[in-house]
Amino acid sequence: MKLFGKPQPVSLALLATGVALTISACGSSPASTASQGAGPTSSSGAVTASASPAPAATSTGAGASAAVGALVPGFPQQLIPLMPKAAVESSSFDKNSSPASVALVGTIASPVDAVVAFYTSALTAQGFKEVPGNTVGSIKSKDFLRGDNETVNISVVETAGKSTFTIGANVAAGSIK
Repeated sequence: MKLFGKPQPVSLALLATGVALTISACGSSPASTASQGAGPTSSSGAVTASASPAPAATSTGAGASAAVGALVPGFPQQLIPLMPKAAVESSSFDKNSSPASVALVGTIASPVDAVVAFYTSALTAQGFKEVPGNTVGSIKSKDFLRGDNETVNISVVETAGKSTFTIGANVAAGSIK
């Protein structure tokens, strides 16, 4: 049985963007984050929040778009709902690729297991089946499969009571509502 389709260049680029955002959100030291322009630091070296401009959206080609700080217009929330009280870090959607690709990076003040449980429930209600395995290294990661080639992955890391989750989906364009 074939579990995954041929990787699509746009899908991989969008997924890489989500992974890079997750890594930068979870793995940067305060000093390196400040040097990257994330915000001013206080005398203790911690990054402090600063006002952000409106969310940015970009188009990466016909039918492909991405947004930072918001759900991209047309984001399929029935496929990947935003967990209540979660904040969107970035999102992307390419409905014209085959399979269509969707990505979401978010944060929430909930434990990792609560995030995984929410998305497991949402995905299994849509006919996705859990693939055995719950981690990749020390990262909580769960894969789902529907049919022979529709896949979803959720990865979650928790730092100081805040979970950052990355969800990537490759599904048939006709199944996106």
